[in-house]
Amino acid sequence: MLRAFFASVSSLARKSSLALVAGLAAASLLASAAPGHARSKYAGIVIDANTGKTLYESNADSLRYPASLTKMMTLYIVFEALKSGKITKSTRIPVSAYAAGRPPSKLGLRAGQTITVEAAILALVTKSANDVASALGEYFGGSEEGFGRIMTAKARSLGMSRSVFRNPHGLPNPRQVVTARDMARLGIALREHFPQYYDYFSTRVFTYGKRRYRNHNRLLGKVRGVDGIKTGYTRASGFNLVTSVRKGKRSIVAVVMGGRTGASRNAQMRKLIAAYLPKASTRDRGQLVAKSRSANIRVAAAQALPKTDVPVPSRNPVTVASTRKVVAASSTPLVDPVRTAAIPARDGWVVQVASLPSRDEAVEFLQSVKGRSGSVLASAEGFTTTFEKGGTLYYRARFGGFSGKDAAWKACSALKRRNINCYATEQ
Repeated sequence: MLRAFFASVSSLARKSSLALVAGLAAASLLASAAPGHARSKYAGIVIDANTGKTLYESNADSLRYPASLTKMMTLYIVFEALKSGKITKSTRIPVSAYAAGRPPSKLGLRAGQTITVEAAILALVTKSANDVASALGEYFGGSEEGFGRIMTAKARSLGMSRSVFRNPHGLPNPRQVVTARDMARLGIALREHFPQYYDYFSTRVFTYGKRRYRNHNRLLGKVRGVDGIKTGYTRASGFNLVTSVRKGKRSIVAVVMGGRTGASRNAQMRKLIAAYLPKASTRDRGQLVAKSRSANIRVAAAQALPKTDVPVPSRNPVTVASTRKVVAASSTPLVDPVRTAAIPARDGWVVQVASLPSRDEAVEFLQSVKGRSGSVLASAEGFTTTFEKGGTLYYRARFGGFSGKDAAWKACSALKRRNINCYATEQ
């Protein structure tokens, strides 16, 4: 009888040990869900952009340093001013000595220069230029500190309950803090409130003067459905990323903060997209973030300048009929998708159909060519790249996604037979 008793106890002990091992294994698996983020800096969240439901969160309400994610709020206020008519895309922003002296990342603007609002937007979404962000802050708030108060007030009106902003660029300031949940909310607000401007966040390359600046967001064009939004890094913050994804009827906004490296941050974001986009709803329940009153911006710097706005001509297309080969310094395709679907990163050969003075005209022209091309461009994606000439920003209208030189030249030849001017080039 005692033998049976001890046998029973031994069997129970073995089962308990197995259960403990299984539990430890599960815990270990969960702990490894955020590789490269084992430090206390990590925070993350995934929001269903159709319903507002939280699909994943980790330290989502803990305070973190935003770094250049700050520029999302700077751009929100710029977009708001554009929409209300207080400024135009061609309004010129003056650069003070203080703004010119901001540390990198920067365009390297000099004191006394000006930059158009549209070029400033592109500089922020691609190069994440601190000198440009500072100039915008001074223009709208009189000073970085004044603009910080405007930013914080706007955050509260959007329901970002814990975020505090002190400057427009995200350079280190111990009092400038946000949460992952607040930044996801801001990402959704940018999408919902400014669909006419949100497309800027998908810009893959920006040409200013003689230099080309590639977007810091390496998921653009690499993960299908990713259409922005912003990266950020300081030593104190770690590597941050807010990402918007739209695929079919599903849509999410995800945030990763505190990555040890850019690669580990990107890897974690890829995992979150793969795991939670399929769980997102296909039913759009309408606007998630209520619009608020426009920020009380002063546009103080405008007093220091005469009327120097340089209007962009409404129609001055420069179409190119030449079939000459133009080889860029880099063989990596640097493109700016017009549509939210990512462009396949192939050999870098594209077909250019026009160069136009505004983004809207370039997008409209791409859509027109796509409609007239029949099956020629069925698998190609339209995009724009920018270049500056005589102080004005122009947009090259191009199609990408070709397998190589032969495919691009063949497509261009087919377009010419349809009386559509074009040339094939390697970016």
